[in-house]
Amino acid sequence: MSPVHRNTEEVSSLGRSVQILRAFLRPTRHMTVEELVRRTDLPKTTVHRLVAELIRLGMLERGPSGLQLGTVVFELGEAAPQSRSLRQAARRTLTDLSHATNQNVGLAVLDGGEVVYLDTYIGRDAPQIPQRGGMRWPAHASCSGKALLAFADDDVADEALARPRRTLTDFTITGDDELRTELEEIRRRGAAFDRQESFLTVSGVAVPVFDANGDVVAAVSISGLSGRINLPRFDIALKAAALTISRAYAAA
Repeated sequence: MSPVHRNTEEVSSLGRSVQILRAFLRPTRHMTVEELVRRTDLPKTTVHRLVAELIRLGMLERGPSGLQLGTVVFELGEAAPQSRSLRQAARRTLTDLSHATNQNVGLAVLDGGEVVYLDTYIGRDAPQIPQRGGMRWPAHASCSGKALLAFADDDVADEALARPRRTLTDFTITGDDELRTELEEIRRRGAAFDRQESFLTVSGVAVPVFDANGDVVAAVSISGLSGRINLPRFDIALKAAALTISRAYAAA
């Protein structure tokens, strides 16, 4: 039986368990039961019971810093056909980009108003960022998210843009008109820029990856220290990388 929704709250045990697991898709990868209670708005006794069951099933694990996703979740993610084939198609290109630039490199897909990172490589010369494979981030505040929104189907983009938008820095674009103007510019130039919109120390550029039908399926990005990274130069390199990934994905 599918989970029942009442006032946006999941009622079934399965639905509540999914709520708990999805809480780990936010930037914090380790959490206490108390943090899970705050994030899910579920009763503490319910969270304790479900956490114990999820640990038993291998979906959660107890780590030195708190609760974390278990190996079973990772194995299920690896089995997802589209994300697996996208990661496989992109892996060599992402690795080459990381080695050639020493900057942060990522591959992301759009899910609602957020991006989900399928793969990330942290560069030797780049600042440390919280985004890692499997993590979510607000689409409007990232170059990958804006690249995906700009080239997504109108219905997908409109649904994502209808969601609330958080301000992460003074440079985050949250206004509807301003963001739609930004997306039009991204479609014109074929690349999206993050100018300190997620972190004051980080800037980045992303370009879309298309499938054989011309539909956007992912975005590939490079980011580095603001004021030192040459975004226009990496724009050109990323477009070549995205084309390589698109061809590899189509051949998979």
